[in-house]
Amino acid sequence: MSSTRIDAETLRRLPKAVLHDHLDGGLRPATVVELAEAVGHTLPTTDPGELAAWYVEAANSGDLVRYIATFEHTLAVMQTREGLLRTAEEYVLDLAADGVVYGEVRYAPELNTRGGLTMSEVVETVQEGLAAGMAKAAAAGTPVRVGTLLCGMRMFDRVREAADLAVAFRDAGVVGFDIAGAEDGFPPADHLDAFAHLRRENVPFTIHAGEAHGLPSIHQALQVCGAQRIGHGVRITDDIVDGKLGRLAGWVRDRRIALEMCPTSNLQTGAATSIAEHPVTALKDLGFRVTLNTDNRLVSGTTMTREMSLLVEQADWTAEDLRTVTVNAVKSAFLPFDERNALIRDVVLPGYDAVL
Repeated sequence: MSSTRIDAETLRRLPKAVLHDHLDGGLRPATVVELAEAVGHTLPTTDPGELAAWYVEAANSGDLVRYIATFEHTLAVMQTREGLLRTAEEYVLDLAADGVVYGEVRYAPELNTRGGLTMSEVVETVQEGLAAGMAKAAAAGTPVRVGTLLCGMRMFDRVREAADLAVAFRDAGVVGFDIAGAEDGFPPADHLDAFAHLRRENVPFTIHAGEAHGLPSIHQALQVCGAQRIGHGVRITDDIVDGKLGRLAGWVRDRRIALEMCPTSNLQTGAATSIAEHPVTALKDLGFRVTLNTDNRLVSGTTMTREMSLLVEQADWTAEDLRTVTVNAVKSAFLPFDERNALIRDVVLPGYDAVL
C-alpha cells in the first residue's frame, strides 16, 4: 500500500466507518429549507448554499455552547413523522455516497417531541427512515450498515427515559447509548442510575467527555459511569507529558478504549487549534485506539472524505493511517464480535487493497 499522497476521488472510494455523527447535525441544506417552509419555521436564509455557509460560520465561534445552539433550525424541521423519515433516509444515502460502509448515528429522541410525537414514536420513525435508506443504498450497489445510538441530554431530566428506550429497541436497530449536551457543569455521574441500568441490561454506551471539560470528565465517564468509548476525548493529552502517559491516559490506551475524535468540530469549539496539531495524530502515533469522525456534517461543513483529506494534506497521514483508524472504528463498533470481524475481513481490508 502506497504511503504517498492520496487524491480526493481515491479518498472518497475508500471504505469508511464513522462512530460519532449526530443525526440533527447532518441534514442536507436544501432539505432544511424545504421542511422549514412546510412547517412555517423561519431560517436565517432560504438559499441552500447560503444556509450551508451560515451554519459553518455560526459554528466557527470557538464556543461549544454557541456551537450547540446552531441546532435550533435543524431540530425545528425534525418534529414530524415526515421530517424524521426524510432526514433519516437521506442521512444513510449521504453516508453511502461518501464511501461509509458502517456508521453509528446518534440523536436525542426528547428533542423531537415538540410536534406531538412520543419519544418511542420518534425512535420507531427514525428506524423506519434509516431502514429505507439502507435498502436504497444496497439497491444502488453502495451498501452501508447504520446502527443507532440514543442520547440523553445531560442537562435535562429524561436521560433514564432515553436509556430505557435504548434497552427496548436494542433488537430493532439501536446498538447503544450516549449522553450529549454541554459538558461543563453537567457531569456524567449525575446520571448514574441510567448507566447502571444499561450495564444491567448489557447495552453498551459511550459518553461525550474530554472536549469542553478536561481529565476529570474522562475519568468520571470511564471509572465512575463505565463507558466503553469516549466521545471526543481530546483532553486526554493533558495526562501525557513528553510522551510519558499518566495513569488515566495509560488506562485508556492499554484497555483499547476508543476515542471518537472529530478534528473539524474540535477546531470549531476551540478544543483544538489546527488540523496539523490536532491530538488525533499524536495519539495515533502513541498507540491509542483513535477513530476519525465527522460529528455534525452540516454544522461543520464536512464529510468523512474531507476529514481524511485534511489529515493527509495538513498532518501527513498516509493510507496506512487511514486504514488503521477505520479498522479501529469497526473494532470498537457496538456490534457483535463476529460481525465486526467479518466487516473488517470482507469489506474494509479488501476495499483498501482494491483502491490502493
